[in-house]
Amino acid sequence: MTETGVLRLAGTVLPAGEQQEIHLSGGLVIDRPAAADVTTVNTGGWIVPGLVDAHCHIGLDQRGAVDRDVQEQQAIADRSAGALLVRDAGSAADTRWIDDREDLPKIIRAGRHIARSKRYIRNYGWEIEPEELVAYVEQEARRGDGWVKLVGDWIDRDAGDLTPCWPADALNAAIARAHELGARATAHVFGEHALPDLLAAGIDCIEHGTGLMPDMLDQMAANGVAVVPTIIQLENFPAYADQAAAKFPVYADHMRDLYDRRRETLRSAVEAGVPVFAGTDAGGVLGHGLIAEEIQALTTIGLNGEQALAAGSWSAREWLGVPGELNPGAPADLVVYPEDPRKNPAVLSHPTHIVLRGRVHTP
Repeated sequence: MTETGVLRLAGTVLPAGEQQEIHLSGGLVIDRPAAADVTTVNTGGWIVPGLVDAHCHIGLDQRGAVDRDVQEQQAIADRSAGALLVRDAGSAADTRWIDDREDLPKIIRAGRHIARSKRYIRNYGWEIEPEELVAYVEQEARRGDGWVKLVGDWIDRDAGDLTPCWPADALNAAIARAHELGARATAHVFGEHALPDLLAAGIDCIEHGTGLMPDMLDQMAANGVAVVPTIIQLENFPAYADQAAAKFPVYADHMRDLYDRRRETLRSAVEAGVPVFAGTDAGGVLGHGLIAEEIQALTTIGLNGEQALAAGSWSAREWLGVPGELNPGAPADLVVYPEDPRKNPAVLSHPTHIVLRGRVHTP
């Protein structure tokens, strides 16, 4: 880690794609100083605003909340991959201590998952009934950083398949209340049937989105309802199906079908103009530090290299309320690559410099 009065980097700065010098001080991008103790960190290469993992779970593993040592390891793994801004899409752990660490990524939290009783992963979320939904949304909106996270569908063991977790009237009241409190609402959704009520209630984002149907997409695009598809995570659908097949064959067949048409489904959303952002779903089945792979995976659903990078960098930062470009006054968070990552997304796995809050860290 390097720290000095003013840091200077020169290279091709994205998204503008122009040769520039960037100066950093006090954790911010600054105007070129007239005279100062300037340390040149980098000359050449491509300079990209810090990457964003828009669906991450710092503080969780497959069993539930983890301790601070593990949280730190997770955050460092994300930072080392260039993910300097994380939207934590639900965590049972208290990670607020990370806010005091200048060397760890900034986290924008959605509080803890809000799930239906006995309809989610054990030890992950609050498990409640519909009449409690508004109260829990109020609680998590106040605990989070402008987001709340609902579990929109999950396997219903009586039905033997994915079914919606919430009736429409409960969703309408809960999402309206989140908006009154200044929070956006997102929802985990694998299947098709929970989506109409969530969209009608004003949901702001869908996680995974493998059940999106063509008649929903124009409405989503018009209303700015985003999708974070977690493409790497979707590769686990066949395993989920195999694990459940003996007891829940209908669910297993449904998950295989969602998997088989996942790229077509998500490509249709891209073509319709639905905002798409990069998120790994790290912290459960998957490890941390996978944002480069997730951005590359976005190119399999119809985004070109520049669009995929924007979905995991400057556009995602703007969506989360953080300046997307490296202009004076923006956070001094950036990643440097030896090649143009728009043309060769594979280079995202090989940064040469990572700068977080104006401090240089080893990739």
